[in-house]
Amino acid sequence: MRTGSITENMLLGHGLTTAEILYWMPDHQQVLQSFTWQEYDKAPEFPRLHRFIDFWREELEGPLHSVRYSHQHLVRPGEWRKVDGVILLN
Repeated sequence: MRTGSITENMLLGHGLTTAEILYWMPDHQQVLQSFTWQEYDKAPEFPRLHRFIDFWREELEGPLHSVRYSHQHLVRPGEWRKVDGVILLN
């Protein structure tokens, strides 16, 4: 994610990505284990998710079985409005 506030990044298309990763346990190859990964990422390229999967394949022992993911834009540009004033309540 580029540097800047989370709100700025969301306006640029980043959203919350959640991935369920199923992998074979290294010591018990017949047993599947589940791991949940969550991060702000940009659809449809998902560079952070791809980097994490690459890291998993290169550095971790449990071979991947499958990856399921979902992505939700939390704020879209059309939902953001500029406010020209502030009302103070005392």
